[in-house]
Amino acid sequence: MSRPEYQAPPEIYYGDAEAQKYTQNTRNQQIQADMTYRALELLNLPPDEPAFLLDIGCGSGLSGEILEEEGYIWAGVDIAPSMLEVALERDIDGDLFLQDIGQGFGFRPGSFDGAISISVLQWLLNAETSHPTSSPPHRLTRFFTTLHSALRNPSRAVFQFYPTSDDQIQLITSIAQKAGFGGGVVVDYPNSKKARKVFLCLLVGGGGTQQQMPKGVEGEDDEQVRFERRREKERKRDVSGKRKNVKDKDWILKKKELYRQRGKEGVPRDSKFTGRKRKPVF
Repeated sequence: MSRPEYQAPPEIYYGDAEAQKYTQNTRNQQIQADMTYRALELLNLPPDEPAFLLDIGCGSGLSGEILEEEGYIWAGVDIAPSMLEVALERDIDGDLFLQDIGQGFGFRPGSFDGAISISVLQWLLNAETSHPTSSPPHRLTRFFTTLHSALRNPSRAVFQFYPTSDDQIQLITSIAQKAGFGGGVVVDYPNSKKARKVFLCLLVGGGGTQQQMPKGVEGEDDEQVRFERRREKERKRDVSGKRKNVKDKDWILKKKELYRQRGKEGVPRDSKFTGRKRKPVF
């Protein structure tokens, strides 16, 4: 089956039906979660400190939910209106921007403490028109140059992507380096056909020991990958077995306040009954 990026531009490929289908697919949800946890690991942010992250190609907010669970504030950009519409329907917390990343960003310099991107970068390797500004090198240059400006110093940006050749990897890394980034490619499970994943880990300033390049995970058996992800999910459960992001009263109040700030109408008023646990009805 042909890869999605070869079939149509992302804003067309991910129409209303495909956006819903992608978001509801449990396999996509699991892959997105696994890759987001790994990207955060490579991002190597200081523990127990707040951070403002950029989710590049955020789609319907599957990776953004992981960022929220981990306690980060985030903003997301995506070119597909239908994907962003699904994200709004799912009431995700991040600020969303409709943006063609190949045209670059307009964020204030040093806005973000880091950036992640899951399964997006390969879309920039296709020219949609014959115009010179539509060529992959031009779009990658605009993308990396403006991203470098939007990140604080020091920081990192981590991209999980699906290259089809070493030439694509070389093109991407060379343009990123010309834009001012350090770093390079990290490959997890390089000897496994199923578990192999490619990450581009880019470094902004910092130098020295703070910005040492991470190493890929070695191994051949993708069963180990699934085991590690399961263990990670179990770690996120408290002693009662409930998810740490259980919707308690504080969560509900925070969500309602967010709706009010966004100008949403019909948000219920706060009361002593807000978040009250209701008895089961038989």
